[in-house]
Amino acid sequence: MTRRVGLLLVAALLAGHDVAAQADSGAARPSVLVRAGRLIAVRTGTVLTNQAILIEGDRIKEVGPADAVAGHAPRDARVIDLRNATVLPGLIDCHTHITSDPGDYYKQLFRMSPIDEAVRAHIYAKRTLDAGFTTVRNVGAGEFVDVALRNAINEGAIPGPRMLVSTMPLSATGGHGDVNGMSPYLRFDGFSGIANGVDQIREKIRFEVKYGADLIKVLASAGVLSEEESVGAPQYSQEELNAIVEEAAMWGRKVAAHAHGAEAIKRAVRAGVASVEHGSLIDDEGIRLMKEHGTYLVADIYNDDYIIAEYTRLGFPQKIIEKERLVGRQQRENFKKAVQAGVKIAYGTDAGVYPHGWNAKQFAHMVRWGTTPLQAIQAATVNAADLLGWRDLVGALEPGKFADVIGVMGDPLQDVTVLEHVGFVMKGGQIVKDSLTGGAKAAR
Repeated sequence: MTRRVGLLLVAALLAGHDVAAQADSGAARPSVLVRAGRLIAVRTGTVLTNQAILIEGDRIKEVGPADAVAGHAPRDARVIDLRNATVLPGLIDCHTHITSDPGDYYKQLFRMSPIDEAVRAHIYAKRTLDAGFTTVRNVGAGEFVDVALRNAINEGAIPGPRMLVSTMPLSATGGHGDVNGMSPYLRFDGFSGIANGVDQIREKIRFEVKYGADLIKVLASAGVLSEEESVGAPQYSQEELNAIVEEAAMWGRKVAAHAHGAEAIKRAVRAGVASVEHGSLIDDEGIRLMKEHGTYLVADIYNDDYIIAEYTRLGFPQKIIEKERLVGRQQRENFKKAVQAGVKIAYGTDAGVYPHGWNAKQFAHMVRWGTTPLQAIQAATVNAADLLGWRDLVGALEPGKFADVIGVMGDPLQDVTVLEHVGFVMKGGQIVKDSLTGGAKAAR
């Protein structure tokens, strides 16, 4: 036996041992029976009363009338009493930056490193999970910090939501993802998503996928929180965007396109991106194209409030504040047009631009700007799961899906702001937050 073959055999044996250990661990977990006073079937918006959810391991086994489901539960099942609450599936935020939080602009730029981000990221992950968001799509982080955070959460080392990560956003030189407004003699070292031309773009995507990217984020237009001149001017050509989607698809990855400007949005949609992020200045043609292509709009229509209120105090350049004033209202008005036109909407907040854990504040803004409470909830559940490609795993309380369950007092279909006060959070059958019950019980 060669040394290489021997090493492979040992690795296989160890891997088999790990899988067996995980299986044994899962098998050892008792079944859980969640009794729900009200349960929202998010696909239809139906509110079902006196329901129960039977959970085995990390998955939902059965959902239905409480007495019937309880009759199928093992006698030693743990019972969680949420009969005074409304129960929903864990929420999904499709646009987060979970490795960073708003702070002093120049301190973060010049005095903090990716190591600072890495040692704090777990705090933001826990805040997000405690807010009831059991799954997120993280669309931009430096130095593969998001990959490390995702892996640590998946391995159970730290608490946090399920994560799909994009690593570094693709950016043109001088574009929204390139530090600009500085002297040409000032350099920032580290990994970068900057790529120009089809060949560089393809190479960069392969590099990011190799080191852990679950999706590709492209900065198709200029943006707000950077110092390039425009808010929405295109920053990649149609040819380049076509290559991004094609290359990502070859590696089994979807593409999320940051795009504020009308032309950049249309180029991204024509290229075949899965989602347009922000969409602030979308025009009628862009709305029509998004409907035709089935492209999701992920519009962060809450954070304008926080940027205008706090970013001057945080030392952000006035140019950035003025750009936000330019797009904030237009983004909300165009979001309303897109909703009325029937564009597919997925929930995404840009958390990290404002404090993590506030993710649910956007629900009320979505309702104010055109959605019903049910549509806003669907955007953060079934629609978001579809965009992520995880419709069989998350987004609804249905057999076979992960047992991601949240509980709130009140009825979010009547007052969506109750989702800002999630009192119970379960992820994968494990309780991570509970202020609504006296704790699980050993018998029914």
